[in-house]
Amino acid sequence: MSRVTRVREEYEVQLEPLLEVSLERRLPLSQRLWQQSWLRKGLILALLALAWELAARVQGNDLLLPGFLQTARALGEGLASGELPAKAGISLLVLFKGYLLGIVLAFVLTSLAVSTQLGRDLLGTLTAMFNPLPAIALLPLALLWFGLGQNSLIFVLVHSVLWALALNTYAGFLGVSETLRMAGRNYGLRGLRFVLLILVPAALPSILAGLKIGWAFAWRTLIAAELVFGASSGKGGLGWYIFQNRNELYTDKVFAGLAVVVLIGLLVENLVFGSIERLTVKRWGVQR
Repeated sequence: MSRVTRVREEYEVQLEPLLEVSLERRLPLSQRLWQQSWLRKGLILALLALAWELAARVQGNDLLLPGFLQTARALGEGLASGELPAKAGISLLVLFKGYLLGIVLAFVLTSLAVSTQLGRDLLGTLTAMFNPLPAIALLPLALLWFGLGQNSLIFVLVHSVLWALALNTYAGFLGVSETLRMAGRNYGLRGLRFVLLILVPAALPSILAGLKIGWAFAWRTLIAAELVFGASSGKGGLGWYIFQNRNELYTDKVFAGLAVVVLIGLLVENLVFGSIERLTVKRWGVQR
């Protein structure tokens, strides 16, 4: 008995276009606001300020712990008088000199390390010796060698930046894939051109991490050095401002100086490094 295969006729159904149906579901206002990172961070800061004010009121001694409002008043007065911006400018100028010099030396060391075996041995030996050494511990030697001046501060800043940045940069260079390395060699890139055009873009996330760590080390080292070292030629920075007001028992001004240190750190982290990350590694898809 033969089987008859029936062929199903093809047909097409015309569907009405869904013109009035929204393709996106509108989130509630509270959920949309909560997705804003600046709002969440602002809420955290507001809670911390409230806890600070309550702790100060419970403690009841302005000499030991001034409240948030009292510190904000002292901060506003210092900014309005121009004293705090002038002190911050002095500190930032010294920091920029030491930070830039540390970046240059770190780049030279890592370039030698990826180019020669002697450079790798040199970088490994120096970082093992000097990276665990606190930068502030070198300040007495710096005062003996360079005297009372900015050069002593720049010396300890270079030490605080150099090793952290060199280690992160070298680790980033080692993580560059062999495919990129072979592509660079096929184009005839050697030496410094190979480092700048192949290794640096590929290792940029690690380099940026080293720059952040170096900046944090340098900033806190500078403030600590100014607390110990004091003023240079009658021009003290934020550390000297904090130390001087502590001696005069102006605790609210001490907290105002500390607040400026924190604010500068937040601005550099979010504006400078955040903008660099958005324009480079995040745009290139190297970092999420």
